[in-house]
Amino acid sequence: VFTIKEGMIKMKYIDMHCDTILTVPDDGSSELLINNPKASVDFDRLRQSDAMAQFYAIFLMNEEMFKEEGKKYIPDDEYILRSVNMLKEAVKNTNYMEMAYNYNDLMNNSSNDKISALLTIEDGRSATSIEKIKHYHDLGIRLITLTWNFENSIGYPNSDDKTIMQKGLKNYGFEAVEYMNEIGMLVDVSHLSDGGFYDVASIAKKPFVASHSNSRALSPHNRNLTDEMIKIIAEKGGAIGLNFAPEFLAKDITNTHSKIELMINHLNYIKNIGGEDVIALGSDFDGIQGNLEISGSHEMPKLFDALKNNGWSETQLEKLTHQNMLRVIKDTLK
Repeated sequence: VFTIKEGMIKMKYIDMHCDTILTVPDDGSSELLINNPKASVDFDRLRQSDAMAQFYAIFLMNEEMFKEEGKKYIPDDEYILRSVNMLKEAVKNTNYMEMAYNYNDLMNNSSNDKISALLTIEDGRSATSIEKIKHYHDLGIRLITLTWNFENSIGYPNSDDKTIMQKGLKNYGFEAVEYMNEIGMLVDVSHLSDGGFYDVASIAKKPFVASHSNSRALSPHNRNLTDEMIKIIAEKGGAIGLNFAPEFLAKDITNTHSKIELMINHLNYIKNIGGEDVIALGSDFDGIQGNLEISGSHEMPKLFDALKNNGWSETQLEKLTHQNMLRVIKDTLK
């Protein structure tokens, strides 16, 4: 069904964020992660587009969202375990995917022509103790997005409310970040309040990421990053994953069209502000809606092609697609 047009660039790439696990129904089989035309990402299309690694988020829905999705409510830890097992089972049922937990795993997989799958949690609300974080690390989770859109035990979310936006990490949040650094788990500041961002920056001993965020100067959404934040992530050796969501790409945050032209504007801007070592990919596939010019992983080469036509060198393209994230993974994950 999906084809890459003749002459398009195929490049190894690492995508730091997708919500594809959400697309599998309650009674769904892990097979749906391998082949599912209704989703934006599946293993088959990752292989077709020459992916090197895909980070799979376990997004923690609240009870209302479970209802909206027509799913039975499952407590967080049960849902996390189920999602972890589902991804691992799907990986086992292919001969071209493999789980990865650190840099060596990823490089070994790549040298064996296998795509790496990495596990993340989106919303640290369930990570209420150091023991819980350790448990998640033992399960194979290697990144936690500290907050989603609500306050939790770690800190406060991005918000239209300036008071909330200024609030930082809670006391436990500082502990959690330090512990994640220690055990080799990536700290993700996408969705975090501005105050929380600066708190992470003040204590992080390892690079941290904004897995799926863009530039606030170009699109004034609270989920995006200010110039100062872009510089700080770059200085810390971290990475910023380009989010393909329409509302994070345009000046008008009610925009519903995700266009390659807008993506290139953000990448050029972030590259100019933070340097070419901070740029990465964080599509947010299967967590975004609207009219998407790149509708799934099979169309990733369209972006690389357009960037080449925009004057990007091969070195810059490789940094964006995989080299920067390989460095971050090497520097952080254990």
